[in-house]
Amino acid sequence: MAPSTPLLTVRGSEGLYMVNGPPHFTESTVFPRESGKNCKVYTFSKDGTLFAWGNGEKVNIINVTNEGLLHSFDLPKAVCLEFSPKNTVLAMWQPYTTSKDGTAGIPNLQLYDVKTGTCLKSFIQKKMQNWCPSWSEDETLCARNVNNEVHFFENNNFNTIANKLHLQKINDFVLSPGPQPYKVAVYVPGSKGAPSFVRLYQYPNFAGPHAALANKSFFKADKVTMLWNKKATAVLVIASTDVDKTGASYYGEQTLHYIATNGESAVVQLPKNGPIYDVVWNSSSTEFCAVYGFMPAKATIFNLKCDPVFDFGTGPRNAAYYSPHGHILVLAGFGNLRGQMEVWDVKNYKLISKPVASDSTYFAWCPDGEHILTATCAPRLRVNNGYKIWHYTGAILHKYDVPSNAELWQVSWQPFLDGIFPAKTITYQAVPSEVPNEEPKVATAYRPPALRNKPVTNSKLHEEEPPQNMKPQSGNDKPLSKTALKNQRKHEAKKAAKQEARSDKSPDLAPTPAPQSTPRSTISQSMSGDPEIDKKIKNLKKKLKAIEQLKEQAATGKQLEKNQLEKIQKETALLQELEDLELGI
Repeated sequence: MAPSTPLLTVRGSEGLYMVNGPPHFTESTVFPRESGKNCKVYTFSKDGTLFAWGNGEKVNIINVTNEGLLHSFDLPKAVCLEFSPKNTVLAMWQPYTTSKDGTAGIPNLQLYDVKTGTCLKSFIQKKMQNWCPSWSEDETLCARNVNNEVHFFENNNFNTIANKLHLQKINDFVLSPGPQPYKVAVYVPGSKGAPSFVRLYQYPNFAGPHAALANKSFFKADKVTMLWNKKATAVLVIASTDVDKTGASYYGEQTLHYIATNGESAVVQLPKNGPIYDVVWNSSSTEFCAVYGFMPAKATIFNLKCDPVFDFGTGPRNAAYYSPHGHILVLAGFGNLRGQMEVWDVKNYKLISKPVASDSTYFAWCPDGEHILTATCAPRLRVNNGYKIWHYTGAILHKYDVPSNAELWQVSWQPFLDGIFPAKTITYQAVPSEVPNEEPKVATAYRPPALRNKPVTNSKLHEEEPPQNMKPQSGNDKPLSKTALKNQRKHEAKKAAKQEARSDKSPDLAPTPAPQSTPRSTISQSMSGDPEIDKKIKNLKKKLKAIEQLKEQAATGKQLEKNQLEKIQKETALLQELEDLELGI
């Protein structure tokens, strides 16, 4: 039987070994520790029952459930390993080399039968990028990109090419997940003024001008990333350029496109300009989350109509990770950010926790949907290497720091098939933990000596936008436009800031009360800092003062002219206008 909790595989300068998952975290006896620094690669099968690794001498396969060695292959230079979805084939890739006299090198991509250990086929695969063949989930279909063509093999018979998809200069392709009918998305880069395009086909219908299920063409694309949803009904395409010709971003320019198998396509409109850091599908296949925009970045959930459903506001983030069951979303800022994470219940759109995993270079959900792995690995960072196991409520359950003279290279969960771990009810209460949750020290801003004894003024470089439900409310026929929403948020933020500033004023700094006869709106002497607005406020106060004098004259019994009476009637509107200007609306 498979273990009740997934194992954790650790590879580093201390060797290759496995650790039992929560709640024990002890070294596992399933796999005896492989000491030394020569282990270059390891991989699990999709269901987690088989484990293969290369130790610099051989590539070995063991059965995790009964701890038995299945096969050992004499391939010391193997640096990439991958199992087919049903554990029938193990693919291995070695760096391609040519002889000194210029003759072609030997095949460096081998496909081995896991059951018998025999080599089914060898190919020449020069580039490490996209080295591994793509299988359908039932292994009926296998595909490779060869010389701008996609070659298809059926039932793991690699001696016969069952079908070919030929388009001029196919750069990349992605097979759809799930059962038949199989679909494939292909990307062809643009050339000589022609646009790039992504097309969706249904296997094996490749011939004819109308064979494609959908087609989306676009300019500004040096490379693309294609993401199928789990039900294989739509593809998200992130198109990016190496250089942003407007000079707005050092990292080039990105656009997000949506293509459905029914022929529909659209450009996903992102409200904030800037890079697209991450895009992920929910396992339900009905919505996706995008993290985008100049820092602080926005994160938004969209539906299949590419309409925003929920906006998480702005924050220091550049990645998004849905839990295996799709009911929890983690928004995180790793790499050059501080490692702040936001854990959200996406059914109720409630924030569960905000843990901080400083210096993290790796993040992964545990297949049980409850635990999270974060790690600091070399060569990205060569100091403070180690890993942590979290509960999604923010508690650290286990922490391991490698010694100062050692490095951690790779750490990952043992995978499990969907449905093995049932989804549990979300809890908001932090689970108990014996590991102290270390809060990172936040460096305070430098203050010159002249300002150190004075109150701190709240000044922010960016306007923070709060989370907001973008679904139209039941009473409204139409949701507000993007511009209206942006203006509304700005007005609310300014209003709150003004009120906060007023409430923070100390009593001794408060203005002297005016006489009772003075109108309420002439009491405030605040200056907005904008000369135009200050001028308007001054004129409004002048008009209100004149109205007050007219009211006093009327009280003494003086007969007023018609235009003077009309002035008095405008007092309420003028007071409202003055109040709005003073609040910054």
